[in-house]
Amino acid sequence: MSVGLLDQSELSVINVGVDGFTQSVTDAGGKAVALQWQPPGDGDPSLAWALAGLSGDADDEQCAGSRIDRANALAVERIMAAQPMLVDVALHARDVWPDVGRTLLHAGAPVEWKNMCGPMQGAMIGAALYEDWADTPQAARAMLERGEIALAQCHDFGAVGPMAGVISSSMPVLVVRNEAQGNMAYSNLSEGIGKVLRFGANGPDVIERLRWIENVLAPTLKAAVKKAGAINLKMLQAQALLMGDEAHSRNAAGTLLLLAAIAAPLADADVDAKARRETLAFIAGNSQFFLNFSMVSSKATMDAAHGIDGCSVVTAMARNGVTTAIRVSGLGREWFQAPSDTPVGLYFPGFAEADSNADLGDSAICETAGFGGFSLAASPALVQLVGGTVSQAVAYSREMFELTVTRNASLSLPNLDFTGAPCGIDIRKVVDNNIRPVITTGIAHKEAGIGQIGAGIVRAPMACFTQAVLALSRRVAGSPSC
Repeated sequence: MSVGLLDQSELSVINVGVDGFTQSVTDAGGKAVALQWQPPGDGDPSLAWALAGLSGDADDEQCAGSRIDRANALAVERIMAAQPMLVDVALHARDVWPDVGRTLLHAGAPVEWKNMCGPMQGAMIGAALYEDWADTPQAARAMLERGEIALAQCHDFGAVGPMAGVISSSMPVLVVRNEAQGNMAYSNLSEGIGKVLRFGANGPDVIERLRWIENVLAPTLKAAVKKAGAINLKMLQAQALLMGDEAHSRNAAGTLLLLAAIAAPLADADVDAKARRETLAFIAGNSQFFLNFSMVSSKATMDAAHGIDGCSVVTAMARNGVTTAIRVSGLGREWFQAPSDTPVGLYFPGFAEADSNADLGDSAICETAGFGGFSLAASPALVQLVGGTVSQAVAYSREMFELTVTRNASLSLPNLDFTGAPCGIDIRKVVDNNIRPVITTGIAHKEAGIGQIGAGIVRAPMACFTQAVLALSRRVAGSPSC
């Protein structure tokens, strides 16, 4: 530092490092700003070295970082080109997966029965009762404890499910085809609100509703989709962002748009009048009905970007109530997981944080595709449910630009001057910037069957991304760094 600078009448300093260094400046009457900074890789030399080896250099086509950047560009090109179309409603999951047999699919990464959270265990028991594999909850639990019912992940079947995410062979599933790449994706149907299977409830009323979904709702929707030909889900999601949804925790606009899309086809379909009325009333009375459609649309979008050699873009985030896990395009089917955090938000009367389960569900696929927390700026109304302010909601979306490869012009955010939503989570940027992806989410009670007790914000654990960075570094170890 020059003497001339020290002799200035008013000293202005940007401090990088320990905050305490700023006090001597301010005590002397100067101005000091503490820059929030930490060493790359959180001070871990091996992680910092891995990040350095994955950095890009546009002038060196052979270097690892440059190859990753090109792979990432291809990934976001596929994401933005995706055209997820609802083409059918399969009346039973076994119609899609003939060999599913006595297998229960669940949300998140693999988890053994003994380690499952309460809501997921309750949902597994309810699904066994629904399938008539057991006569009582006690008998169903015993079957699951003995391993007589196989368990698998929704994502491994090209599917997603909210909260516990349980899908069994007799449950109807939405069938979505990405017309741009030809890949398929699936999801179950929303059960509505109250005591529902996805939160672990498994009483007679829950089973009765599941049977109504199988016998009334699904066939009616199937007839509407057939008459419509196909429904463009991406178009509905994009329009919903302009109408105040973020297409994860708020789906009021999306649900109304879906109703509008099926109304005329359903009127022309050969469907029993009672079934038609019950279906329309059920959807109209459940503002979150579109969530499953948003999830499966996002799944079809992100699967198209998976499997690109060297790509560092996250193609799935999922939570099983114990861990949060991510999949990365260039790292195959491996899950990188760490213990889930508990969401921070607002609780319904009579409940508190001590009652809550750790974050749960496949619905973070929406964030992976640019919705949810990444598009929170589009949904000021959601702030009243999850807590915080409108300016904070906008700040979350701005922050997510730091983690992503580009902006998706198809998904406009009105409160950010209609800029495109953050697109393509890059594991390198997450670790380098030390910013964790934000997820809007419902809060489940830790005991099965009590249901949703609040809503809030949660961040994916950093350990998922540090593991993935190290794995990608090992994968590209043979390439020169820049």
